Amino acid sequence: SLDEMKWVVAYSSSSGPTSYVVYDKLKQTVSPLFVSNPKLLPYKFAPMEVVSIPARDGLELVGYLTRAVEKGGPPTPLILLVHGGPWARDYWGFNPQAQWFANRGYATLQVNFRGSTGYGKTFLHKGDKQWGVGDMQHDLTDSVEWAIREGIADKDNICIKGGSYGGYACLAGLTFTPDLYKCGVDIVGPSNIKTLLDSIPDYWAPLRNGMLLKIGDVDGDEEFNKKISPLYHVDKIKAPLLIGQGANDPRVKQSEADQVAFSMSEKGIPVEYVLYPDEGHGFARPENRIDFNGRVEHFLAKHLGGRAEEFAEVEGATARFPLLEKEDNQAEEVV
Repeated sequence: SLDEMKWVVAYSSSSGPTSYVVYDKLKQTVSPLFVSNPKLLPYKFAPMEVVSIPARDGLELVGYLTRAVEKGGPPTPLILLVHGGPWARDYWGFNPQAQWFANRGYATLQVNFRGSTGYGKTFLHKGDKQWGVGDMQHDLTDSVEWAIREGIADKDNICIKGGSYGGYACLAGLTFTPDLYKCGVDIVGPSNIKTLLDSIPDYWAPLRNGMLLKIGDVDGDEEFNKKISPLYHVDKIKAPLLIGQGANDPRVKQSEADQVAFSMSEKGIPVEYVLYPDEGHGFARPENRIDFNGRVEHFLAKHLGGRAEEFAEVEGATARFPLLEKEDNQAEEVV
């Protein structure tokens, strides 16, 4: 209220919807107002824990762990869920993806690796020029190894998943640490940093210059670009990969997914590639989101052994499969 005698207060939880109450300062009473999503109230969800993870150089990383079993239970398959940006961060709170994975039998670990925002300028700039084979990726590797040491993760069943930069980190994880992951899910992730930046439109020029300063000079140093771009290291990939891409993505063009998917396919490395012609940088249409999530669920069940609902075609979804289409075209040419 204007006199500050009545406040609307929100109670956030990592294991349920947000509750809103009215606090009467004069009467010292609290009255329930509403719940953000009351349909979730009958269900039990897994709490998200804040964890501190030591990187190999001693830097403390803040992460968020959602377990698939009670604390003290046996190790479970783990999904390392990498945030995009990378100049962004993960937060504590109710996370639908983490709850979905916990329900299917997977622990979820989200890590604010160096370069993430929210921890000061020094921490942010520790990520400069550390993509792929540098400390940003090492932080993710160290986090997985921490989860294994702590008895949280089954070392033989770990998946790396992410979108945008998180998709790049997935590709980097599979190429630069190929023995660590059982599988990967890449959503709109770049595979070649030089072609990623070359595709930026002119009106984003200031953004491009800033990215060069943070990533490194992939324009002037061809060897550096090859060093940090997963496309040039596809031969090292051992784990199956699922790729999701929007054909209208203005940030990470379809070619970023095409080039790594076709390269893996030609080399006989297991890869599934789903393209949505009416999507951009991420999937906005509910039909496509449900469709891709169903495909992710079955991919994870196949490679990590968790639960999955029976997959059903989603009416209105526009999924296409460029690798299969290429095979069909080649077969028609032969005939």
